[in-house]
Amino acid sequence: MSKYLFKSRLTPDGMKGLLSEGAKARREAVGRMVEDLGGRVEAMYWAFGDEDVYVTAELPGNTSAAAMGMVVSSVGGVRTTTVVLLSADEIDEAVRQEVHYRPPGG
Repeated sequence: MSKYLFKSRLTPDGMKGLLSEGAKARREAVGRMVEDLGGRVEAMYWAFGDEDVYVTAELPGNTSAAAMGMVVSSVGGVRTTTVVLLSADEIDEAVRQEVHYRPPGG
């Protein structure tokens, strides 16, 4: 399974929903959504700053992560950014790959 970090900024409607339902209910809704996609939520945190919510999750792949981000953002309660997280093993595998690249003007 692949790991992702979803960074979300609540819209005014999203904040109203959070105030109405509470954080625990939103955590349960996110957990069900991720599980329905074949994944699991590792952690979900609310925060001060540029982003309001951070979710780390395991999902079957990029298409599941993209589907989740698109659907959640399309409803209008939050705006999401998805970050693909790589393990040390994945980075080591990338380092071992031979890449042929010519820089501009080179």
